[in-house]
Amino acid sequence: HEGLADLLRIPAFRTLWAVRIGWTLGIQMLLVAVSWQMYELTNDAWSLALIGLVQFVPVLVFTLPAGHVADRLPRRRIIIACLALQALAAAVLAALTLAGRTTPGVLLTASLVLGVARAFQMPAVQAMTPATVPPGLLPRAMAAASMGTQGGVIVGPALGGFLLAVGGMGLVQGAAAALFVGGLAASWWLPGTGGAARQRGPDDGLLSGVRFVRQRPVILGAIALDLFAVLFGGATVLLPIFARDILGGGPQVLGWLRAAPAIGALGMSLWLMKHPPRHHVGRTLLIAVAVFGLSTVVFGLSRSVALSMLALVVNGAADMVSVVIRQSLVQLNTPDEMRGRVSAVSAVFIGASNQLGEFQMGSAAVLLGPVGAVVAGGCVTMMLVGLWPRWFPAISRHGDMQGPPRG
Repeated sequence: HEGLADLLRIPAFRTLWAVRIGWTLGIQMLLVAVSWQMYELTNDAWSLALIGLVQFVPVLVFTLPAGHVADRLPRRRIIIACLALQALAAAVLAALTLAGRTTPGVLLTASLVLGVARAFQMPAVQAMTPATVPPGLLPRAMAAASMGTQGGVIVGPALGGFLLAVGGMGLVQGAAAALFVGGLAASWWLPGTGGAARQRGPDDGLLSGVRFVRQRPVILGAIALDLFAVLFGGATVLLPIFARDILGGGPQVLGWLRAAPAIGALGMSLWLMKHPPRHHVGRTLLIAVAVFGLSTVVFGLSRSVALSMLALVVNGAADMVSVVIRQSLVQLNTPDEMRGRVSAVSAVFIGASNQLGEFQMGSAAVLLGPVGAVVAGGCVTMMLVGLWPRWFPAISRHGDMQGPPRG
């Protein structure tokens, strides 16, 4: 792809892109193993919900401080430390699995450690991306970064499901640890600076990123819409139940179901690299989230593996449009000395909504059943799209993508 080739000629972007892919492969493989192992041990949807909860809590608690750290310390060092912590967690989990000493408590503890590492890693990685390319290439770079991540999301679950089937849990967890170590090694070639924020300004507190976002209705509306879409429309936590009990499959079906949204996201990111969203941005965002909700409903009602995968592919493609628009709006309108904190706010909204959404969906499945929970969540998402222009009128009126960062 011509656009990607141009971006990969930039050494800093190329290195960060490789690190993100290695980390994504490892974390996706590990999540497949942890969710399947938990369901085998407990046979309980509530236990799957707890995995989401214990990953959400550290994101809620630590991400704003992590954004402040990302504006104060070299972001490369933060990424290296986070990858080292995740590699250690995966290696310990593999050792306990091979020794036959894994329990639900062990899996929850490992999920907590992963949540802490991700809380600090996300703002550092997101804040570093704009520093690797010229401002005019940022929308394409966001699409390319998402493409690399989604490629890892496709390969990771499928590979994790395959390794589960042929070698067991320990093999998947050990392979994830090796990938984290590989990403850690590549991180040494990342830019060493931590952004422009070396001197304290008049608005330099932990909540300065929150105030920055709150004063920009378009950014706030885009972030909040993504939050609620993922909160109510995400069905990832229930995929083990759908794979085994509703679709009659096993670990390999689970791996492909987890990979399906990323297949759609990868295809869409390739399109967006060549045709980045520039005009009618607000309307495009609302349509994408509506399609996300509708495809969630179709997945919940499906009893066919093929139709379920198709629904999830569409789901991932629609989500990618929303992600690229949101990230571009945030980064193009944020000065570098604020990017760690503003990225942290975005991570709290979006990253935490993934884990909180898993907890919400698992809890709803206890009350409504897995099918009822997924269908209801998709319907709520579409309802929110109808209400958003009233709550955030700046979103529906927003036209062209905005220009350079403002100080």
